[in-house]
Amino acid sequence: MIHDRDRKYCRAFDGMLRAEGAEVIVTPPLAPTANAAAERWVGSLRRECLDWLLIVSERHLAVVLHEYLAHYNNERPHRSCGLRSPTALGDPALALTGAVLRKVRLDGLLSDYRYAPGAA
Repeated sequence: MIHDRDRKYCRAFDGMLRAEGAEVIVTPPLAPTANAAAERWVGSLRRECLDWLLIVSERHLAVVLHEYLAHYNNERPHRSCGLRSPTALGDPALALTGAVLRKVRLDGLLSDYRYAPGAA
């Protein structure tokens, strides 16, 4: 668990995490960008998914997070990957014609559009 020095993360909270086997890493003081990657991911998760759903149970949250992670890592375009997903293979310019397929996750909240392979 990486967190900043906010007062909401008290010693008892850190102790509870350590008791469960988690490593607690506190960002350095006066370093607002030290936690930037985690903040960016959490922001994406909230804006694209959690702000649009009413989570009703821990199991429901686990299913939603599983679906969002699959979308985020396998389908969602990332700027750092040239607007491709981290797991994308091949040259995206090779398949720019044909029928478009839509893959839906979370009842249409998340969608992925791809050209059908071999379609002309």
